[in-house]
Amino acid sequence: MDDNKKTPSGIDIPIFLDSAQNSSEIPEQPGRFPYTRGIYKDMYRGKLWTMRQYAGYGTAEETNRRFRYLLSQGQTGLSVAFDLATQIGYDSDHPMARGEVGRTGVAIDSLDDMERLFESIPLGDVSTSMTINATAVILLAMYIVTAKKQGVPPEKISGTIQNDILKEFTARGTYIFPPEPSMRIITDIFAYAQKHLPRFNTISISGYHIREAGATAAQEVAFTLADAVAYVESALTAGLDIDDFAPRLSFFFAAHNNIFEEIAKFRAARRIWAKIMKEKFRAKSDKSLLLRFHSQTGGSTLTAQQPENNITRTTLQALAAVLGGTQSLHTNSFDEALALPTEKAAEIALRTQQILAYESGVADSADPLGGAHFIEYLTDSMEKKILELMEEIDRRGGAVKCVESGYFKDEIARSSYQFQKEVETGKNIIVGVNRFESPSITIPDILKVDPQLEERQIEKLRALRRRRDSSRVQKALENLKEAAFGRGNLVPPVIEAVENYATVGEISDTLRQLWGEYHEN
Repeated sequence: MDDNKKTPSGIDIPIFLDSAQNSSEIPEQPGRFPYTRGIYKDMYRGKLWTMRQYAGYGTAEETNRRFRYLLSQGQTGLSVAFDLATQIGYDSDHPMARGEVGRTGVAIDSLDDMERLFESIPLGDVSTSMTINATAVILLAMYIVTAKKQGVPPEKISGTIQNDILKEFTARGTYIFPPEPSMRIITDIFAYAQKHLPRFNTISISGYHIREAGATAAQEVAFTLADAVAYVESALTAGLDIDDFAPRLSFFFAAHNNIFEEIAKFRAARRIWAKIMKEKFRAKSDKSLLLRFHSQTGGSTLTAQQPENNITRTTLQALAAVLGGTQSLHTNSFDEALALPTEKAAEIALRTQQILAYESGVADSADPLGGAHFIEYLTDSMEKKILELMEEIDRRGGAVKCVESGYFKDEIARSSYQFQKEVETGKNIIVGVNRFESPSITIPDILKVDPQLEERQIEKLRALRRRRDSSRVQKALENLKEAAFGRGNLVPPVIEAVENYATVGEISDTLRQLWGEYHEN
């Protein structure tokens, strides 16, 4: 930690300001309950946020090249985007995967793909986040086995799986199984990780996709924290101790354009969660009280019109996340309203974070806007609004009931409609869209996915099936079925299946046979 930070004019910069240093009344300090001002006393003076660019497309080899490029440019953590087939448990040669292989992320069918994805990337040194939910247990198993093959034991790997299925039912749609068995998978992962994965975050409870679907900032936090309460209650019902798993819970929020509201949202979320864990769940460990979160700039705020404007939007949003105390950050690329990001656009997005970190001074002091009248007013007002929404969720029976009844979806749709109505009437100005339009449209060079990659991926999958030991695969899948039919923890049999090169689709189909698929009413 640097204790001698100064402004360019030579003024000393304290790590944080308290009421003895500043005439404003600041009743709280960073690193202390209820953590409004940040979860660590020194915040970015001790360690910068993790710069974790979300990436994935085409084959494992192509994505591996992008990963290694971003790491060479100063990225400090990986974040994997999987294609739609992988997310919903279909192999690349399944009819449902036709036209989707490698399009919205990387195609991963088996351990063979996962090994290629992380070739020459030391998993003991790199933290990896995986945006995966319904098939999270399978991809986590593949990551564990890939690390083992590199000589890295499970207790040394670090990262996060999203593993947030309630949000999928609400806002994103990549679910497979009904809520009850889906929640079982999550609590099984909690239990396994508590014993074997001490450095790995077992869930990233995601408000980001709720916000992207059209929720307000207050709804984003309220619905996310309500989901988190449901996960905690499910784990406690399964017999886990709060302080055994709560320190590995993490969160994922959006950062949008209204910079002061976003900062207040993050501050309020920390305060509410700390109080919930301490007062409702009686957590004893301070680590159980900490709302640690990843943030991503708003994909839904990007415009296809005048796409270069998105660089400015992303910068403002990243600034809000940093001033709000994020632990890791993804900055969107300016061309993402048009296609997957090009290498150059991804580099600009990463440089945006680096300029904020090393040139702007925002990392020099914890919660530098703490005590500002407007920020404190917004934080208190945001907390009140979030708590009102959470009380309504409780009145309706909790998050799972609100998912099943459609309450969350209805409220998000209402907010989304209101926002779009204000855009179309001009009340809400979007530069380059409904004001200050350009007469001509310039489209930058965009990333094009090779149309032949799907056939190549399918051929690799078929070759894998020919060379693996099919009898061992079937035995492993039978062991998984037996565990799923009973009450055994599902993670070990999934690892066994993965080690024998069972595919994502085969493992998912084994569980589909027992649990069926969830379909909306």
